[in-house]
Amino acid sequence: MLASQKLRALSPELDPLRLGTGWTPEELSLPQVFVESTFGDSHPGSCHLDRLTNAVLRGIRDGGGRGARYFCTDMCDGESQGTDGINYSLASREMIANMIEIQANATPFDAGVFIASCDKGLPGNLMGLARVNIPSVVVCGGTMSAGPELLTLEQLGMYSARFERGEIDAAHLEWAKRNACPGCGACSFIGTASTMQIMAEALGLALPGSALLPASGTDIDDLAYRAGRRAAELAREGVRPRDIVTRESFENAIMVHAAISGSTNALLHLPAIAHELGVELDGDDFDRLHRGARWLLDIRPAGRWPAEFFGYAGGVPAIMEEIKDALHLDALTVTGRTLGENLAELRSSGYYDRCRELLEDANRRYGLSLTREDIIRPASRPLGTDGSIAVLRGSLAPEGAVIKHTACPREMFRAVLRARPFDSEEECLDAVLHHRVDKGDAVFIRYEGPKASGMPEMFYTSEAISSDAEFGRSIALITDGRFSGASTGPVIGHVSPEAQAGGPIALVEDGDLIEIDIPARRLAIVGVGGERRSAEEIGAVLAERRKRWRPKPRKYKSGALRLFGEHAASPMKGAYLEFRD
Repeated sequence: MLASQKLRALSPELDPLRLGTGWTPEELSLPQVFVESTFGDSHPGSCHLDRLTNAVLRGIRDGGGRGARYFCTDMCDGESQGTDGINYSLASREMIANMIEIQANATPFDAGVFIASCDKGLPGNLMGLARVNIPSVVVCGGTMSAGPELLTLEQLGMYSARFERGEIDAAHLEWAKRNACPGCGACSFIGTASTMQIMAEALGLALPGSALLPASGTDIDDLAYRAGRRAAELAREGVRPRDIVTRESFENAIMVHAAISGSTNALLHLPAIAHELGVELDGDDFDRLHRGARWLLDIRPAGRWPAEFFGYAGGVPAIMEEIKDALHLDALTVTGRTLGENLAELRSSGYYDRCRELLEDANRRYGLSLTREDIIRPASRPLGTDGSIAVLRGSLAPEGAVIKHTACPREMFRAVLRARPFDSEEECLDAVLHHRVDKGDAVFIRYEGPKASGMPEMFYTSEAISSDAEFGRSIALITDGRFSGASTGPVIGHVSPEAQAGGPIALVEDGDLIEIDIPARRLAIVGVGGERRSAEEIGAVLAERRKRWRPKPRKYKSGALRLFGEHAASPMKGAYLEFRD
């Protein structure tokens, strides 16, 4: 018996309450499908999701089920950048997952459809669906179109930094602001929102070819409808996320992450999703699988083109075709078929012909002549051959730190720099913008980890460095916070343990020498007062400093960020809420 029908037998109030909500008597006995979305007027990634929700409901109806809408909207990191609002970003992921747990378990459903587009909405939904473990399909909310001159939002930080330095006038900055977001959908670059849409499909939880479709087009509505029909089928089949998503599924997703040069925030989200499914996953898995992996996607910020072109080139299936020798093709997916069977079906169904039509139309609109291989390189001609991220360790980061080396200048792959620590982003950004730091500095922003302030993004400071002709290839930014998926330059985040937990980053002082060695995966304190010291001497100096160190007073004394700060796991584990018996 379906879970919904068991509840009807137990609760005489359920039927009248459903009828009072607009259900018909006939619908009460149908499979009942929980339809969760992050719809809201909060930002472009969520304001159109009601349209997709309606398409899902039609699909459920035509598949012989009855859908019920639930909402838990998400916040926009871009709208909160540069304010304390960004501190709520990572914590919001946990709260979305918590609300899904509450909503879906308060009234048992037979299946679910989860609709989201963006940075914390998608990982929050993936964590939530894993936690409730009902038969589920994910609908990705797609990507917005590029603006004039192929302008995309991640370029705005660069425009802002150039304006602060007096390189452009206010009118030029205002032009960029007015044209960077021409419509709905996730921002059109491979930031965290785009990365997590791709990860949802790579894990096998979204229908093939559904990630990063143009949000303003009609193909995405068709995918949403099909997802609704599939959810009604899954309700009867009883196949759940834990039947589909295994360690092999996560390894497939990480290989796709390497091929797309995905956001470093995936190192927070995939381990947190895996934790909900009982799968152990950490930064070492990313580092191991990225080594020798082929980077193929020529999409911003590491590449040239807006993310709108990803789907035109074939999307996730086209990436997987190029790297399928490295994938677990027998992994089960939400279609009921294996990954290998899905790819074979797409080759014979006309899917790639449709992608070609969309690319030709885009070329006409933008005055381009791109081919599929201009966007997704063939495996024989990759953009790089060592993935896109590296996990660094050493005396500065015993548990690890993360760098997106595809966005880092080669000059900074090996460097010894002077430490310039700051205890907040505001102080550091002001110093960078007004050149109170020097070439050869390792600029630190600390006390920005999950326990201290929620682990916000250091986006403005990273943009100020990477867009500066003098600093972009001569200084590094190191933090226990994190970075936007749009960040570029010599930036290292997730330094663990964080400063608030007493990690070595809290003990760094002006003039310490910091060694960065990306090929050797090393991040270490190698000198004091500008002079090299042995590892034993460094250890003694840090031990002496630790005796004087005290954690900073708690920034948030109540509410969501107090809860998050008290229970967040290490960033290298996923920064999920960790409770000990």
